[in-house]
Order: sequence, then structure tokens, then C-alpha cells
Amino acid sequence: MEKFIVSARKYRPVTFDTVVGQPSITTTLKNAIRNNHLAQAFLFTGPRGVGKTTTARILAKTINCDKRSENIEACNECESCKSFNDGHSLNIYELDAASNNSVDDIRALVDQVRYAPQIGNYKVYIIDEVHMLSASAFNAFLKTLEEPPSYAIFILATTEKHKIIPTILSRCQIFDFNRISVEAIAQQLASIAEKENISAEEDALHVIAQKADGALRDALSLFDQMVSFSGNSLSYKHVIENLNILDYDYYFRICDELLAGDIPAVLLSYNEILGYGFDGHNFINGLSAHFRDLMVCKDESTLTLLDVSKNVREKYKVQSRNCSMPWLLAQLDIANRADVQYKSSKNQRLHIELSLMKMCTVETSGSAPELFKKKASTEATVKNLQTSSPAAKEFSQSAVEPSPAVEKKEAIANTAAAAAAAAAPTTTTETKLPVQANKPASSPGGRKSISISGQLGKDNVEQKEIKAAEILPDLKNEFSQEKLSETWRKFADSIGKSGRLTLNAALTKREPVLGENFKLEFTVDSAAVEKDLNEIRSELLSYLRKSLSNYQISLTILLGSGDTGNHIPYTPSEKFKKFAEENPLILDMKNKFDLEIEY
Repeated sequence: MEKFIVSARKYRPVTFDTVVGQPSITTTLKNAIRNNHLAQAFLFTGPRGVGKTTTARILAKTINCDKRSENIEACNECESCKSFNDGHSLNIYELDAASNNSVDDIRALVDQVRYAPQIGNYKVYIIDEVHMLSASAFNAFLKTLEEPPSYAIFILATTEKHKIIPTILSRCQIFDFNRISVEAIAQQLASIAEKENISAEEDALHVIAQKADGALRDALSLFDQMVSFSGNSLSYKHVIENLNILDYDYYFRICDELLAGDIPAVLLSYNEILGYGFDGHNFINGLSAHFRDLMVCKDESTLTLLDVSKNVREKYKVQSRNCSMPWLLAQLDIANRADVQYKSSKNQRLHIELSLMKMCTVETSGSAPELFKKKASTEATVKNLQTSSPAAKEFSQSAVEPSPAVEKKEAIANTAAAAAAAAAPTTTTETKLPVQANKPASSPGGRKSISISGQLGKDNVEQKEIKAAEILPDLKNEFSQEKLSETWRKFADSIGKSGRLTLNAALTKREPVLGENFKLEFTVDSAAVEKDLNEIRSELLSYLRKSLSNYQISLTILLGSGDTGNHIPYTPSEKFKKFAEENPLILDMKNKFDLEIEY
């Protein structure tokens, strides 16, 4: 009876061209051999089963081959290749660092490095699972790794690069091996099945490839297991039964039931899944993946992200036509919440069932998420205001597109003040409309807007313009210097009543000067006052614009020299200087006790 050899060993790649899923790495190594630019140390890192040790052996065999082909592949005919294939090559030394990780093991390896190869050009040392070496073993290896003999090459392989000390990493050329794609693994399994005269369905091989999670060795082990179960005919049904995988058909059926809003059917399907022994957590994660794949199918450009066979891909395309993007986003959100809260739930079955019932209640038309609703409502409100009247149009433009000359902070304050003034009833009109900002009203165009637009929509266009003119303030209302001074003093009084007495004193010391185009200038005596006034500048501008019904007002704060005779002390240092002039004993006390004045 012939001894069985597992597929992972029987079909292990023996040349660079047969390595699966790592074209960039094999091309780089072949070019290094061709140009004689081989480094003294390599580090192969990546997940399990992706070809790190296999590539290391191919590299060791190829560099010692006497008759390399033009494609930089070993000939398998020379003495070096034959000895390697038979497993007794003296030029290749393999060390498993998982079981040989002490200082003595590394010292024994270093001692062997001193001897030159008898046959071939290089002695290659392959150290697998190198991250298992102890710290002292790494340190004992440093000098040899940095300055080995010209004939010695070290190839280190690991799945956990972060555990290797930086001094080792800096002495190696690092090659990162990627996970092998599902399509590449499926093609390799199909090739092996053909060589073994095994009839395998494409869907079955894709399921095995997905289960392997990017590791070809795991995929080959699963392939052998499935062949042992089903014989020479490998079917999709046998694979999902033996590997305990939920069938695609379950997710397609449940998705159809969710689209129909059929709660009893969904609950029965979930009960059937639990009856087969599947975990609810795995089910909800699989359902999330199904929704994600449906989203991928909505656009032709993202179809490459779908790692399934052609038959299943067609099913996804058909079902995705019935699912709107907002509906899929809502379902993904519910599934994600169910996933996060699953472990903390006391009744996990009921938790998943409630989530499925929520999914059934999502509208199949897929209304827009709340954020987009708010944005659309805001845009509709602005558009309604723009079409209401000239004054309203002017107001909406100033709120949406502030003047470039106005600072960003000031523009935000202007918009807020204008919105408040537009929503509030004015004192110059008898018409008073209720403000219902949170309750949208319908406009003639079927759009939603605030109550102002809703009230205006009851009459014809001419009545809209009249009422809008009554409600909205005159945005460029003329005012005199006296009116400005009076409004300025009222603001200063409100500041004083709130307890900010120093700001009150600074505002009442002088009066603002009214210039052209409603540009105001106000002069202060010190930089400290200028700083404090700039902090309340937006509040002051908003008050002035609202009170004077003019939203073109701008304010510039100037720093002047001040009047020496009427100067009011503002900062602590100025106050102390004023007191010291009136009472010199205060200055003597400061000097005697070595006091400092806070500036």
C-alpha cells in the first residue's frame, strides 16, 4: 500500500514560478540572484501558510545550483540540486527556533558558520520561527549576522516580526508576505484536483478558500479533509456540511424575507439555523457580511471586492437590484448594534430575534438617513426664503454667503443673529406669527421649511412678498450717531449689570465713531482693554445689528495713546502706579516686603 502524502507536502512549490500569491517577492529575489546583489541576511515575515519557509528553501536551492536557467530557476539535475531534493544537502542548515532557542543552540550554529561549503557557492542557514529565540540568544547572534563570511547567508522566518529586537531587524532585508487571495487559492485547489482526478465544484473550492483565511497550507489541509469525506466528487453541499458553514442560500432567503417584511418567516428561518447548531453571534456577523457584499454589487467598480464564485456573484447581483443603498445602510447599522451588544445580552436568542424584527420594519424604499434629511430640509428652507421676497432673498444670501471682508468668526455670529431676528416678531408691526422652528410646514412645492415659509405659502406670491417685508427687518436701516451712542450705552449697561465692571468702564469712557458704509471705530487706551473687547466683539456686533436693524455694521477696535489727564487705570500695574502716586507709602511697603505686581 502506497503511503499517503498530504497535499501541502506533495504539491509544495519547488521553483519561484510555482510559489502562489507572492509575485513581487519572487521577482525581487530572482533579480537579486541575476545581478549578484544577494544580501547576507533575509527576514521573511507574514501570516502562517503563505510560503515563507518554502521560498527560503527555493532561494537556498537556486543560489547553489550550477546550471540555473535563464529564468533564474534551479535545474534539478546538478549534484547540488539532487542532494537538496533528496534531503541530505550539506550546504543548507535548518534550525527550528521554537525548540532550539537557547544561547548554546545559537553558539553551535555560529561555530558551523566558520566552515566553508565543500560543494556549491553558499552555505544557507534557515531559522524558522526566529521570534522564539531568547534575548540572550539574539545578542549572541548579532555579530555573526552583521559580518558573516562571504559564503554564508541567513534566512530568518517568522509570523511575529514585532517580537524581534530592532538590532536584528536592522541587519536584514525584510520581505513581508501577504495573505493569499481567495481567487488564487481556489485556482490552486482546482489545479490540484485536476491532477488528482477529483471532480470539484467551483463553489466548493471557493468556500474552502474563504475558510482558509489567506493561508494556502490551511486550504490544502481542508481540501484533503473534504476529499476523505466525499471521495473523488467534491460538492458544495458536502463542504458546507462538513465544515459547519452557513449556506449562502440561507442569507439570500433571509434577505428576501426582510425585504418583504415577513417577520414570522424570518423568525422561523433563524430557528432553523439554530436547530443545525449554529451560533447566533456567527449568524449575525454572516448576515452583516451578506449586506456588505450586496453593497459591493451596487457598483460595477467595486465588484472586484467580492470574493465569491461566478455563480454566487450572479445571485448577489440579482438581489442587490431590489435593495436600495439607504436600506442596506440601515440594516448594517442594526446588525452592527446586535453584534456589539450580543455578549452582554442576558437572552441572546431574543436579542437577535428583536434585531431581525427591526430589520423587517425598515422601509424597502430606503428613506434617507436622519443626517441627510436635516441637510435637505435646511437647503429647502433657504431656497424657499430666496424665492419669497427680495428682502428675504437678500437675507438668505447674507446668511449663506457672508462677505469676504467679514471675518469667519463674525460671519458665524451674523448668521445666528440674522436667523434669530428673522424668527422673532419685530416691534414695528402688528402682524405676529408663531415661531415653530422644530415643526416643518409644507410649502407649495411640496418641500419642508420652517413656519415662516409655511405661513407665507398660504397666499399668493404678492402676499408672500408683503408679509415677508413686514416680518423681516430692514437689513440696511440708516441710523444716526446719537442712535448709535444710545444703543452702545445700553449694551455697556447690560455688561455692567452682569458684573463685568471693567468692561463697562472701558465702553463708557468713549463713544464709537460712525463712518461710511456703517463702519464703526472705537479707540481704547491699552492692549489689555483691546484684548478683552475683542473677546466680546461678536456679542457686541450682534447686539448692535439687531437693535439698529442693520446687518452691514462692522467694528474696528483701535489702540490709541490715551489721555494722560483722564486716563482710567485698568490693569493691576496701572492701578498700583496710580495708588503709589497718591500715597508713596504703598511703594515703600512693596519694596520692603519684596512684593510683585501681577501684570
